[in-house]
Amino acid sequence: MNSQFFLPLLILTTVGLNTIAQTLLKLGSGQQLLNVYLLGGITAYGVSTIFYIVVLGKFNLSVAYPLVIGLTILATTISGAIMLGEKVSTSQWMGIGLMLSAIFTIALGKKI
Repeated sequence: MNSQFFLPLLILTTVGLNTIAQTLLKLGSGQQLLNVYLLGGITAYGVSTIFYIVVLGKFNLSVAYPLVIGLTILATTISGAIMLGEKVSTSQWMGIGLMLSAIFTIALGKKI
C-alpha cells in the first residue's frame, strides 16, 4: 500500500480509536462498575494501542507521540462538544489552535 496514504491513515485510525475510547469511558463513568460503555472504551483503547505500536514502528517517538496525543486532544474536545454537549470556552479553542500549530510544525519538520 502507498505509504503516503497509509501512514496518515494509520495515525488517524489511532486518534479515532483513542477518541472513541475517551467518549465511551465518559459515558460509562458514574454507572455500574462494568457497563457496555466502559467495556467498549477499554476495547477501543486496546485496539488503539495495537495501531499505536505500528505507528511507533514507522515514526520517531518524538514525532509520533505529539501527533497522536495532540490530534486526540482536538478530536476528543470536538467529540465532547458535539456528542456530550460539553461547553468549550474560547480560551480552550485558542489553546487547541496553538496545539494544531505545533502539530503542523512537528509534521512539517518530519517531511523536511
